[in-house]
Amino acid sequence: MTRKALVRRPGPRLAEGLVTHIDRQPVDVDLAGRQWQAYVAALRDEGWETVEVPPADDCPDSVFVEDTVLVYGGLAVISRPGADERKPETAGTERTLRGLGYRVARIESPGTLDGGDVLKHDGTVWVGLGGRTNQAGVDQLAAHLEPLGATVIGVPLTKVLHLKSAVTALPDGTVVGYEPLVDDPSVWPGFLPVPEEAGSHVVVLDGTTVLMSTSAPRTKELFEARGLRVVAVDLTEFEKLEGCVTCLSVRLRG
Repeated sequence: MTRKALVRRPGPRLAEGLVTHIDRQPVDVDLAGRQWQAYVAALRDEGWETVEVPPADDCPDSVFVEDTVLVYGGLAVISRPGADERKPETAGTERTLRGLGYRVARIESPGTLDGGDVLKHDGTVWVGLGGRTNQAGVDQLAAHLEPLGATVIGVPLTKVLHLKSAVTALPDGTVVGYEPLVDDPSVWPGFLPVPEEAGSHVVVLDGTTVLMSTSAPRTKELFEARGLRVVAVDLTEFEKLEGCVTCLSVRLRG
């Protein structure tokens, strides 16, 4: 199976990135660059080929490439970000995915949708509603994905920027999250609470391996006790901007 990951280098204006649910903190742009390089190296070390989306240096949040697209099978649904400042970020992602042979659809006005609001597993697609994504965006996404066999479910969201700021899924489909930031854990059967906010965020690398932040050591131990192999990376500068391991790449499987 081919495994590629889209990534985009952090730009010089990274420290100006938007924050909504946390207080602004100073961001060390140079350190962020080194952390991004280590993140990309971790993906490559685990057998993922990284594909760089062209830089968007005028967009401070452009490193968070996940928000620009939702990929389902051979279809790339280009997002329409809920923050106007981020709308120019999608063009480079669309060009890159067309170059890789993906079919392309788009979220159109009045819909808005950020890729970070979309969690998918085994044919079910949950979409966070209430922040950067609106109902029209969810309805359009459903129209694109349901012919492919997906079930799209809107999930109310009030406590975090994106759905995947609150929950992600382990390889077996168990949804994990830091309970104080999850509006309704009962949405997911078998929800597993984790002891740290950063523990809510995992990238599935293969059937037994996840990538997560070094900011959640107790959650790392919890996952390892479940038999998972954990690759941990330092993302402190991106966490100051409400970013996490999922935001920094778009994983492509085919």
